[in-house]
Parts: sequence; structure tokens; C-alpha cells
Amino acid sequence: MSAPSPATARQRHVICMKWGTKYGPEYVNRLYAMVRRHLSGAFNFVCLTDDATGIRPEVQCLPIPPLDLPPGIPERGWTKLATFSADLHGLQGTALFLDVDVVVVGPLDDFFTQPGEFLIIHDYKRPWRITGNSSVYRFELGAHPDVLEYFRGHFDEIRRQFRNEQAYLSDVLHKQGKLRYWPSAWCPSFKYHGIPRWPTNYWKAPFVPEGARIVIFHGECNPPDALAGRRNRRFRHIEPATWVAEHWRE
Repeated sequence: MSAPSPATARQRHVICMKWGTKYGPEYVNRLYAMVRRHLSGAFNFVCLTDDATGIRPEVQCLPIPPLDLPPGIPERGWTKLATFSADLHGLQGTALFLDVDVVVVGPLDDFFTQPGEFLIIHDYKRPWRITGNSSVYRFELGAHPDVLEYFRGHFDEIRRQFRNEQAYLSDVLHKQGKLRYWPSAWCPSFKYHGIPRWPTNYWKAPFVPEGARIVIFHGECNPPDALAGRRNRRFRHIEPATWVAEHWRE
């Protein structure tokens, strides 16, 4: 089979972000490997980062556009809003954003073809609200510069009204009639959907929820923590999630 043309590769982008010291380059490298195994055809994998050290050469590392946030504020994911730059390093086409700590377990092609102008995970904990979980979202590059422009000019006001970037983002795009959600089975939460109910979590291992394609890790438990298990919390005991090793690898 002939290799895809570079033009085709530029049309589909998978974007992640790594800043600070919380996540090492192995998160980016394993994320790329999982995407490569589960996304057919050509794509461009981009990491917006402040440190490209140790990241595999197949990944296009680019600087994170500056947001000029006040120093010392709590990290609430605001940096992700940089993906909505009017011109993100000249990239064009459709972008699928993935947090670096997700685990890909199923096919990804449909994430690029699912109807909708802007797609995001519906909040697991409070599904009656419009708020999305921004661990996985899709958009056209350069199509929503107003999201970032308004943020830059009204940060103090936005910070008082919204706890984090995904609440602000969901509110803006909902008011514009552009907010849509992924099918509920595609992006389950390890925390809410993959751990057996108490007290069976003491003897039953965590599992991949039926229909899952990308398992989301939020809170204090990341893929390596899930793989190791957790025994130091009375009501939050987790047996080792051995399935993580099958997928979260290079």
C-alpha cells in the first residue's frame, strides 16, 4: 500500500499538551503509540509543550501559545484554551485533542467523522449540566478564536464565574449552539465507570467499560496508579487494573 500524501496527514491532527513537571515524556510517547494503533490512515500528532526532551521523533513538538496568565494562580486547565488560537502554528484541518493521561482502548476513526461542529465529553458527575470534560474534544483549527480572545480580555471575570477552562469553554459554545457530546460509551471514566462497586472493589479487578474507546483518568489516579492498584484508602481501594498494561505502552 502506498504511503499517504503529506497533504492528507495535515488534515487530521491529534493534539496533546505537556507543561510543567507533572507528566514526563513517556506519557506523550505512549499516547502517540496508542493513537497509531487505533487510528487508521494518515494523521499528524502534535504536542504543545514547554519541554520536548525525550519525546519520540514522530511527534511534532511546538511551543504553547502564551496566555499571559497572572503568576501563582491555581492550575485549572486554562492552558488548553491556547488550542483555540486563530493561527496555531499554521496548522489547518480537524483537531482531536487528547489529555496525555488517557488510555486508548478502541478505534478512533469515528472521532473525526462524528457529526458536530464542536464535540466534547459530557460531564460524568453532573450530567444535568451542560459542562463538558475536556479530556477529549474535537474542533476545526482556527474556527473558534473568539473563545481565546474573550478569555484574554476578561480573565478576572471568567475566573470568578467559572471554576476551570472546560466550564468556560462549554458555556461559550453552548450559547453559540455549537456544543455537542460524544456518544456516552466512547469516553468512560475509570473513576466512575471502571472500578467495581464497594465492597466488591476489594476482590474484583477494575475493567474496561463496554463500548469504551478512550478511558479517562481524572482526580488523583493516573494510568500507572491504576495499574499498581491502591490499598491505602478504606472506601477507595482499587485492585490492580492489569488491562492498563495491555494498552498504555509504546
